[in-house]
Amino acid sequence: MHLLGISGSLRKEATNRKLIREAARIAQASPFIEADLHMPLYDGDLEESHGIPDPVRALSEQIAAADAVVISTPEYNKGVSGVLKNALDWVSRTKPNPWDGKPVAILSATAGRAGGERAQFDLRLKMNPFNPRVIAGPEVLIASSSNAFDENGHLKDEGSQELLGKLMDALKAEIARG
Repeated sequence: MHLLGISGSLRKEATNRKLIREAARIAQASPFIEADLHMPLYDGDLEESHGIPDPVRALSEQIAAADAVVISTPEYNKGVSGVLKNALDWVSRTKPNPWDGKPVAILSATAGRAGGERAQFDLRLKMNPFNPRVIAGPEVLIASSSNAFDENGHLKDEGSQELLGKLMDALKAEIARG
């Protein structure tokens, strides 16, 4: 399975980055590519004068080339991060729509006790216009995420590992459906 992982956090050691890596490990994804969301803020004037920036074009091409995408979002003020929203806005400007029919699994890792429930809901709404095949569940919500991973970046909690495994199995089944 060619898997693209998108972390909604730019931090090098972000728990959402650890979570997409853990999803790829559990799914035995090969190849696994991590998206880079370092891109300018969406600006229609910038697009008009310079076209689609190279980092946006690269992300769009990575989405199109992948068998599936796993997105892990932090929860900032009850929603997705600005970085993730910006990337979605930019990719929406590329043609053809790389998300159309693409199997997508949504995850979240947060410092809070709810594990990102609202951010996941927000992300699901934001993905609707793109027509991906978002996996309904199980929901993988990692609360108190700074304590959720061991020194190797693996989830410590067996229940969380099991849920993530079930979600990755559902993603693989969605890929098989074509």
